[in-house]
Amino acid sequence: MAKTATFHGTGRRKKSIARVYMTPGKGNITINKRPIDEYFGLETLKVIVRQPLVATDNVDKFDINVNVKGGGYTGQAGAIRHGIARALLTVDADFRPVLKKEGYLTRDPRMKERKKYGLKAARRAPQFSKR
Repeated sequence: MAKTATFHGTGRRKKSIARVYMTPGKGNITINKRPIDEYFGLETLKVIVRQPLVATDNVDKFDINVNVKGGGYTGQAGAIRHGIARALLTVDADFRPVLKKEGYLTRDPRMKERKKYGLKAARRAPQFSKR
């Protein structure tokens, strides 16, 4: 039995981690065993997920299976985009300049700031009263 090629990429953003598996196919995107249209309600999030595929003209060439956890919908969409871009690099290294130029290979370093002692949140101080 011949095994079809599977390409893997891991994407991260904020608290979200996406494991992306790409196989040659018709362009179906499945996220946590649900179709992309069912998983993401907003059209902008679907566009974000497909950006690396559009940039490299691979929209209908791969079936994508994603396992994503953590964070909210926007963070998950960003993590999936990062994972797809990394998986495309394993498909063909010639995609690197295009993906790099668009910024899809850069991991978004912004994270939630930790809470400090003496404060109510990361920067929120207790209410001040003179008396």
